[in-house]
Amino acid sequence: MPAASSLGGVVLAIDAGTTGVRTRAVFADGRTSIADYREFTQHYPQPGWVEHDAEEIWQAVRATLHNVCARINEPIAAIGITNQRETVVAIDRRTGAPLHRAIVWQDRRTAQRCDALANHLPTVRATTGLVLDPYFSGSKVEWLLRNTDVANNKNLAFATIDAFLIHRLTGGASFATDVTNASRTMLFDIRSLKWSSDMCAMFGVEPASLPDVVPSSGRLGVTVHDGAIPAGIPISGVAGDQQAALFGQACFAVGSAKNTYGTGSFVLMNVGTTCPAPTSGMLTTVAWQVGKQPAVYAYEGAIFVTGAAVQWLRDGLNIIDAASEIGPLAESVPDTGGVVMVPAFAGLGSPWWDAYARGAIFGITRGTSRAHIARAVVESMVFQTRDVVDAMTRASGVAIRDLRVDGGAAVMNLMLQLQSDQLGVDVLRPTELETTAIGAAYLAGLAEGVWGSTDDIASRWALERRFTPSSADRDASHSQWLRAIERSRGWVTA
Repeated sequence: MPAASSLGGVVLAIDAGTTGVRTRAVFADGRTSIADYREFTQHYPQPGWVEHDAEEIWQAVRATLHNVCARINEPIAAIGITNQRETVVAIDRRTGAPLHRAIVWQDRRTAQRCDALANHLPTVRATTGLVLDPYFSGSKVEWLLRNTDVANNKNLAFATIDAFLIHRLTGGASFATDVTNASRTMLFDIRSLKWSSDMCAMFGVEPASLPDVVPSSGRLGVTVHDGAIPAGIPISGVAGDQQAALFGQACFAVGSAKNTYGTGSFVLMNVGTTCPAPTSGMLTTVAWQVGKQPAVYAYEGAIFVTGAAVQWLRDGLNIIDAASEIGPLAESVPDTGGVVMVPAFAGLGSPWWDAYARGAIFGITRGTSRAHIARAVVESMVFQTRDVVDAMTRASGVAIRDLRVDGGAAVMNLMLQLQSDQLGVDVLRPTELETTAIGAAYLAGLAEGVWGSTDDIASRWALERRFTPSSADRDASHSQWLRAIERSRGWVTA
């Protein structure tokens, strides 16, 4: 195992996602990265509830760190962290021990509470850039305080997953989150870049129980030795997973955009250093902040379920044995045979924001096969992305020139061709699809001098394949999709 150092050409990126943890070693000289992955358990205590065991996440981090470090024979310059956003865990500040399972971003248990706060929506939008939805952390924190043994006291802390990991990695010396993760809590003022006393009061949260807020690129602390990683390695980059992907895709110019096809899908567009006014259907979020430079903002469209629908085909319906089968299966038929699938398993995100929508499959006949359903799932990813991009274009007044893509499902040529057809613009797939982890590594390495500037980072981005629009007839199938969306909305009534 290498000794810790603030010098060197390798940066570790911890990607603590929704279903698993991946640690990746990124080399400044362009060598192939080294990675290790471990899944963790998904808990569903009630319909619409999703929880994680934060201790299990930590053990997955330790295991993957240990396995990657064992394969590195040179000093580690820094660690970057990227994570599932909005998920929140209550911990004991002294020990870092979780006091309750983490409530995951997909969880919908606070939908009625968000409805009850509807008259506060203008304040929420103006202050946080978000909408009143159980997706975000604020109502989850309030639920923990009202419905569990978690109680406000001097030792209570509420952590986003990055803050929880930083606390553990530094032996409790640092308890911090970055501006991107803070901007997803519904407790943060995205203009002042500070916790909002008004929003904290709305949800009964003591600001002292929240992490310190720091830039996305800059030293937060150093590791302590615990058997998984050496002591003294600087933790110097943190960003929520979607902002990290935007950075990793080198979307440094205003108007550049990316989509990550993961458990959900998230379209982000760089809108510059001036925070835009709230707009219907879109979220405004902090994209990143490098050191003392002004924060960069983004419009975001959050799609709750894309890759998770593929997992459902595999684990729920047993239509496929592995996620990798969906592409070939969907390509085995020329169309869906009239089937439309709306994967609103956790409600609908952008641009609909309907917590009461539920998943539905329309147009099934005796001739419907598993291939038709698989293709309908693939097309649902494409249509949801178009809905978001259309809303983003209306909000910003700027049409995207192209769309950079990443995430597991971006390997599907069929999906990306359909996406290009639906958007009417080129879709660009880079050689490196793990841009979330790469972005976290870049943020950390930038702080420690591994990379000198964002220009250096942009020069590393490389195109693997360009998909260009091949059909001008894009509206008929999209109109049928919109009919299905309307039928799935408001399905849950209590």
